[in-house]
Amino acid sequence: MVNRKERIKMYMGKIIYGVLLLLVVGAGRLCAGQNEWENPEKYEWNKESPHTVFMWYDDEPGALTGDFSKSPWHESLNGRWKFSYVPDIEDAEEGFYKKDFDDSSWADLDVPSNWELKGFGEPIIRNIQYVFPANPPYVDVDNPVGTYRKVFTVPEGWDGREVLLHFGSISGYAQVFLNGKRIGMTKAAKTPAEFNVTPYLCEGENLLAVLVYRWHDGSYMEDQDFWRLTGIERDVYLQAYPKLTVLDFFLHAGLDSRYRDGIFNATVDLRAFADSEPGKGQVEMKLVDKAGKTVWAQKRKFEMKGEAETLSFSGRIKNVAKWTAETPELYDCILTLRDGEGNTSVTACKTGFRKIEIKNAKLMVNGMPVYIKGVNRHEHSDTLGHVQTRDLILDDMKQMKRLNINAIRTCHYPNHPDFYDLCDRYGFYVVDEANIENHGMGSVPYFKDTVNHPAYREDWYAAHVDRIDRMVKRDKNHPCVIGWSLGNECGNGKVFHDEYKRLKAYDPSRFVQFEQAWEDWNTDVVCLMYPNMGRIKDYRESGKQRPFIMCEYAHAQGNSNGNFKDIWDVIYDSPNLQGGFIWDFKDQGFRMETESRDGRIYWMYNGKMGSYKWLEDKPSEWNTGTDGILSADGTPKPQAWEVKKVYQYIQFKGKDAAHGWITVRNRHDFTNLKDYAFAWEICRNGEKTASGTFSVDLLPHGQKDIRLDLPEIPDDGNEYFLNLYAYTKTASGLLPAGYEVAKEQLKLGEGDFFARVPEASGNLEYRVDDGVLFFASGDVSGKIDLKKGVLSDYAIRGVRPFKKYPEPAFWRAPVDNDFGNKMPWTCGVWRTAHVNRYVKNATVGERTPEGLPVKVEWILTDIQVPYTMEFLVRNDGSLLVSGTMDMTGKKLPELPRFGMRMELAGRYENLCYYGRGPQENYIDRWSSAFVVRYEDKVENQYYPYARPQETGNKTDVRWLSLSDGEGTEVEITGVSQPIAFSALHYAPEDLDPGLTRKMQHTIDVVPQKDIILHVDLKQRGLGGDNSWGMFPYNPYRLWDKKYSYSYLIRLK
Repeated sequence: MVNRKERIKMYMGKIIYGVLLLLVVGAGRLCAGQNEWENPEKYEWNKESPHTVFMWYDDEPGALTGDFSKSPWHESLNGRWKFSYVPDIEDAEEGFYKKDFDDSSWADLDVPSNWELKGFGEPIIRNIQYVFPANPPYVDVDNPVGTYRKVFTVPEGWDGREVLLHFGSISGYAQVFLNGKRIGMTKAAKTPAEFNVTPYLCEGENLLAVLVYRWHDGSYMEDQDFWRLTGIERDVYLQAYPKLTVLDFFLHAGLDSRYRDGIFNATVDLRAFADSEPGKGQVEMKLVDKAGKTVWAQKRKFEMKGEAETLSFSGRIKNVAKWTAETPELYDCILTLRDGEGNTSVTACKTGFRKIEIKNAKLMVNGMPVYIKGVNRHEHSDTLGHVQTRDLILDDMKQMKRLNINAIRTCHYPNHPDFYDLCDRYGFYVVDEANIENHGMGSVPYFKDTVNHPAYREDWYAAHVDRIDRMVKRDKNHPCVIGWSLGNECGNGKVFHDEYKRLKAYDPSRFVQFEQAWEDWNTDVVCLMYPNMGRIKDYRESGKQRPFIMCEYAHAQGNSNGNFKDIWDVIYDSPNLQGGFIWDFKDQGFRMETESRDGRIYWMYNGKMGSYKWLEDKPSEWNTGTDGILSADGTPKPQAWEVKKVYQYIQFKGKDAAHGWITVRNRHDFTNLKDYAFAWEICRNGEKTASGTFSVDLLPHGQKDIRLDLPEIPDDGNEYFLNLYAYTKTASGLLPAGYEVAKEQLKLGEGDFFARVPEASGNLEYRVDDGVLFFASGDVSGKIDLKKGVLSDYAIRGVRPFKKYPEPAFWRAPVDNDFGNKMPWTCGVWRTAHVNRYVKNATVGERTPEGLPVKVEWILTDIQVPYTMEFLVRNDGSLLVSGTMDMTGKKLPELPRFGMRMELAGRYENLCYYGRGPQENYIDRWSSAFVVRYEDKVENQYYPYARPQETGNKTDVRWLSLSDGEGTEVEITGVSQPIAFSALHYAPEDLDPGLTRKMQHTIDVVPQKDIILHVDLKQRGLGGDNSWGMFPYNPYRLWDKKYSYSYLIRLK
């Protein structure tokens, strides 16, 4: 351990080295006693002003491709670069920026990439706590340095043009050098850093060098809950502009007051570069519809008299095709620049006509109130880190469309430019968020001292403005962006009030939201995170006139998203609640493989790759980043299907379902239901007996009753359900034809599965010998040990399926939400409450026509509670098992579960059941799981959550069976009530890490050969409002003083 004096000495050495380096390369003036990477007032140097991202082409067909690689004025610098990594500033290479520097010993590194995923340094995941002591602007920690070198030549034909160097994003404090000269510096990740390199280029080979420090003052504003990764992480390219050029344009594609005609206004910013001659020219702008027809065009001549000039365009498009997330109608805006000598440059971008308003406490799109069925999305790849490709983004969006998600918050930074292009094209509402999170310094309202907080300090003011401005200027032309977010968990100082006013003036076509404002005036939307149900209901009844759209809710960590339907039952049809953005979309895990002899694959969320050296002080944060509705590889978690069901845009209710009458409601905002195909099916006792199709013609926001041509439902005691489905008729956007977009299950008739117990006939024989009850009927035989009070043997044809027989079970492997609300501590008595027990009394009753009753009365010693297990040995040898526990007068914590546990031989792998499925479901997360007959394998019942935990539960089960494929089967049926069950090759103790979460991964638990079967009355809900304290809602907790249930075991 380095002592304080040595660390100060080392730290001063770093500062001196950095200052000397900057002086050597002509760094310019430095504040006395302060280096550049710890100076918030020096947040960039020599960067170009922000502007929309576009590329010049020679003609319209090229421009309309939108493919930069097709432009003669684009030169990609992606690919292999030479790279050197050192663990601290004082070890950085000297002279790296010189052309004659020898880099032959350096590594080759792909750009874009994050160097930690290429084996250089350690990836670090944090939620709140900084890696360095919180003392802005200083970063008193070992500061790794990555140095890049790339040799390139300027393409032929670029003479006489201005060349800009574009970095899509550099994570870290980056100094950029070209041919031995320092040409610029940048600190803000996630937005472009552009430099005019024209004066520094030479003929032949050019040397580009970039020096990146991992930590800097800007790191205080990049304290998001994600992996801290470093390097050149987005595209790098050269772009050649005409000397007199369009540098930026702002397209305002709105609608008239009737939402019918398009109102188009645009500004085009011209720039004459420093050594250009004053010139004349013309800019033409036109709009082309998807059929290739020009619907509007306008020309503007200009004569440059200075460095910059702005041209204005305007027009009206009759009966314009409107953009929404449901109907993403786009036009091509083609912009042609002609100079005085007739040279032509062309660019194009997509635009969409829509009108975003807040009226009557509602967020409106084109005059219609919309529900935000959103998700937060980090840029994450399980192999590439923060590097994004078009295919990766598209894969995410396909999953979102299939889950009925219509909105994305770019948590917590501007995304890759391709993201916005795809959102425009396929239809998503986007809240674009600035790369600002000062969370480690305090988040409103959880701190009071603002003196040292960057959001309240004058010397940090401009750096905050720069990050917001660069996002807005880059993304302003995307119709998908309906609102700007000023940042996340970062304080609410003067800069955020000023920026709210500035953005409202600059871009009145969009709302501005800021979660740190809470209900202060500098947010158009009340966008709280994780409000409890009481607060949501209070706002609904408050009469307040700002929409309530949660920027984060339904925390999806691990096995979560209980009570999701409950939240939306309150949101729907409220006067001012309009949804929110689930936290979050995908787990932030990295794909890893154990050593070759082992060969297992898993997804690491913390603790590996050296990240264990950088854990937060609070162990509760150690598995931050495992909170997606998708796993890290893009597989939907079980809760994703609940999200799809609750978010669906078509709702069905039974009006008189037994006679075919149902109510259909169209929750779409812009789509008639005639665009969908509909189907019904009737299931009797879980198996389909009839089916048909129907059609619905229903306008958006409409509701009507329709009658289906159903067969008559007999009153025969069987259980009938009507299942309804809606499908896409044709492939559209990212959804294929025939994709299920909505469904519902309705009970038909009065049939009750539990109204009768299966009959049992046979010749039951029994005897009691030395405290053991022996019984047999036909091929079935068994024993009940009356001294121990347990079933001790059960066989059919001499085959014994059970390895362990039923005993009480009260514990489940804690889910992440359980750890958050301290269930392992407060309810821990239930973990082993069944272990220490004694038989108070065991009696064999008089035989009845139904069978032979056996009653065992236990005392659970540790909690001094009576537990009664009853067996009815039926005439066919089947067993009706009942469990009852009475806690009256006892002060005990709530139960995690009430049920029984048993174990079967591993060969009983074939599972069949009649209940909710096919995915796991719980008492507060079941609406997406229909009551049907399912067949599967036991091995498929385990879902590999990144951190192992409770999994595999099924609710509302009528019966289940496990068979060995060789003619032997165990069947278990609920008696008088449905049961819940799980059948796994894992026991709760395999998945339970104890009192703390620890950093277990899927490879840390090994499946058992045998099958652990839980047959429960129920277990408590999962919860999901957050994962750090909130409980499941009261209806889903086990607070009763007395529990009792019964089930039947039959061997076949």
